Amino acid sequence: MGGEPEMSQKDDSRTFLISVAAELAGMHAQTLRTYDRLGLVTPRRSSGGGRRYSERDIELLREVQRLSQDEGVNLAGIKRIIELTNQVEALQARIKEMTAELEALRASRRRDLALLPKSTALVVWQPRR
Repeated sequence: MGGEPEMSQKDDSRTFLISVAAELAGMHAQTLRTYDRLGLVTPRRSSGGGRRYSERDIELLREVQRLSQDEGVNLAGIKRIIELTNQVEALQARIKEMTAELEALRASRRRDLALLPKSTALVVWQPRR
């Protein structure tokens, strides 16, 4: 295996060994282990328990490094930023789903209304006395 990208059993995305991920992210492997332990990044695990980092994980590691070094954000702050970013992305996905569902309901309603007969008849109801 060495430094070669490895195919994940769960899907088709490429994953990398910790040494390769550390090199791609520009940090030491021990830093990746620390970030995993703190919950900043959660790599997949191989059947033997080894960490497997996706390309998204590596992008996240680069962002953690940027926030820490360039912006001066501490690790607790970075963790909160990641949590809020994930929450916003989940909410945006849900809004997209709900918008599509609403549009489907509106289209269905328009079809149903188009099928109703159009009449000019007037019905007057008077209660019996």
